Amino acid sequence: MKNKNLTTILGLLLLSLFFLQFFLKLEWTWLKIQQQQEMYKRWSGLFMALLITFQWVLTLFRMVKKLRKHSIKMTAMHKWAGALSPIFFYAHSIGLGYGYLALLSYLFFANALLGYVNLDVIKNNSDVLFKGWMMAHVAFSIVITILMFFHVAMVFYYK
Repeated sequence: MKNKNLTTILGLLLLSLFFLQFFLKLEWTWLKIQQQQEMYKRWSGLFMALLITFQWVLTLFRMVKKLRKHSIKMTAMHKWAGALSPIFFYAHSIGLGYGYLALLSYLFFANALLGYVNLDVIKNNSDVLFKGWMMAHVAFSIVITILMFFHVAMVFYYK
């Protein structure tokens, strides 16, 4: 098995496990209790915000000429962070939320899934497919980031 497919397999497994627990309503009581505590929500939310911010660092490495030489290593880190993201999401929230939080959750997982089926995995060198995939991945990322900032603002406005 090629090493670059490990992140895809792990990501798909963790994403499947998240939705399995969600649809079967399997809950860890201790985690659910933690997620209802204000300090836990804030710290796990900070971690999620840092994860999303970290995922944008790859863009920086690809755009800044001096950092480009490290972009391959950063791409690997980006993929591993994406593969592990369902665990981090689960630690922050067992559910998907309602309203804009549901939208944020759906886009987060759709974008993760899109990342798992990147062009290394589907083995296609089509320039059109690559540009379409990249535009969708970046567009989802932008909307996720905007919704993340909105969520943080709402959390602090109403507390």
